[in-house]
Amino acid sequence: MKVLFFGIARDIVGASELSISDLIKNPTVNDLKEYLVAKYSDFSKLTSFAIAVNSEYAKDNVPLERNDEIAIIPPVSGG
Repeated sequence: MKVLFFGIARDIVGASELSISDLIKNPTVNDLKEYLVAKYSDFSKLTSFAIAVNSEYAKDNVPLERNDEIAIIPPVSGG
C-alpha cells in the first residue's frame, strides 16, 4: 500500500511517501498505527494523528487493502 506523510509525520519518517507491504494479513488502520509507532518511535510522541484511506478519514477498525492510498495527517495548530 502507498502511504503518504505530511508535516511532522514526514519529518519522522524522512520521506513523503513509502510503500508498505510487510503488515500482517488483513490489516486495519489500527494495525498500521501500531506498525508506524513500532518502526518509527517518534510517532509515539504525537498526541494523535489522523489517517485517511483513499481520500476519506478512516476509523481504527477500517480494513486496509494492498492498493489503498493512505495519508498520515498529523495534528495541526493554527491561529
